[in-house]
Amino acid sequence: MNKPIRTVSIFCLLLFLALMINATYLQYWKAGALNDDARNRRVIVAAYSQERGAILVGRNPVAESVESDDKYKFQRTYPKPEEYAPITGYFSYFGATGTELTQNDVLSGQDDRLFVTNLVDLLSNDQAKGGNVALTIDPKAQAAAFEGLKALGSDVQGSVVAIQPTTGKILAMVSLPTYDPNVLASHDLSSVSKASARLNDDPTQPLLNRSIQTRLPPGSTFKVVTAAAAIEKGLYDASSQVPGGVTYQLPLTSGPTGEIDNEGRNCGANNSKIPFALAMENSCNTSFAQIAEKVGAEDMRKTAEGFGFNQHYFDDLTPQALSVFPEKLDDAQLGQTGFGQFDVSATPLQMAMVAAGLANDGSVMKPYLVDEEQSADLEVLHKTDPEELSRAVSATTANEVTKLMVATVDDGTAFPAAIPGIDVAGKTGTAQTGQTDRSPYAWFISFAPAEDPQVAVAVMIQNLDIPRDEVAGGQLGGPIAKAVMQAVIK
Repeated sequence: MNKPIRTVSIFCLLLFLALMINATYLQYWKAGALNDDARNRRVIVAAYSQERGAILVGRNPVAESVESDDKYKFQRTYPKPEEYAPITGYFSYFGATGTELTQNDVLSGQDDRLFVTNLVDLLSNDQAKGGNVALTIDPKAQAAAFEGLKALGSDVQGSVVAIQPTTGKILAMVSLPTYDPNVLASHDLSSVSKASARLNDDPTQPLLNRSIQTRLPPGSTFKVVTAAAAIEKGLYDASSQVPGGVTYQLPLTSGPTGEIDNEGRNCGANNSKIPFALAMENSCNTSFAQIAEKVGAEDMRKTAEGFGFNQHYFDDLTPQALSVFPEKLDDAQLGQTGFGQFDVSATPLQMAMVAAGLANDGSVMKPYLVDEEQSADLEVLHKTDPEELSRAVSATTANEVTKLMVATVDDGTAFPAAIPGIDVAGKTGTAQTGQTDRSPYAWFISFAPAEDPQVAVAVMIQNLDIPRDEVAGGQLGGPIAKAVMQAVIK
């Protein structure tokens, strides 16, 4: 063989080797990433061509696939779109969100546990089907939360979360404003593109799940964490006398900017002592600022983190905004954290976990939304077992805080959540936004029955077009929490 032919032969061999290496890389090493890439429309088209599994609440689907008369063969539909959109998300030609995304392997039938089922379908010449996902949601609690929040007005921005304290099951998760996922699941791709752009450009952010993605100052609802930290440290119990005062000057400050007041509530005279129950019932900022200072930054942070602050704990929907208790605090900042201000911030899910942890004798359960993963013929592939996230405080401490919260419903600011014949534990909260032209954030947390809790609730009102002086956690959130608790208990 002469030299030119040999050179060409070697060059062709190298090209062939390069081709084989690239093919192996793409089909073996890179196959998974390419398959999961949202830009891979062939995967989406293939997914439309098979029956996707249902997302179930009880026995009823809140997302399912029905036959269509176009090239995609199946249309994804959502029977109660706005009520469940923050949970289900949507399955679209342009991608997926919510449970549709996090449970995609099961719903699409790609999960390895469905291999045998899919193989049998293939050998039988039957159409492969995706598996089902059963949620923990209580439909009555979900409806009560949705209707209660929506009743505040068409412009409301807020969230409601309810948890079963002993297990961590999420019984309700509502976020407003919401949207119709049917519009985004349509096979009319032009209309889907326009609807997506409109929703993404909406300043009220209807695609945002405020239950897990909005983090705000929790205001006075955080006082139950401060109380728990103080009691756990041995400083007080529910019958103790605590610092009171009309006003309180934070350490390291002078003048009005560092002065805390109680907005006219009865919290005793300056430098006085008042019953702990009265401080909680009347939500005395002056009391809890001083209590936080006595507890100290390290123990305040330790207790907050015991309830879930500063950590990721929710896997069934993404992304989760981490609730924050700040690490480095001076004495003035520490005082402000005592009543849920400064840099303390929390999601509605986080504050529901605080209430649930106290209800469950100080044990905080890891929250979960997916109860079961099933094959198409309802064979259980996996059932979620309750798991303790952390021990926030002792059972004794939780019981003492519960007494304070029950008194706050019976005789204090949380009275709108009272249920005749049932002891309810609750706490209100109103947090400043830092903007003079914007109403405060309103919060409410509760659980019931206090002696044998079945449900813990958090209500957050981020924005509502009413006068500032009408924004109050008890008046706005209390009736919603009451309705959700009654839906579960009765």
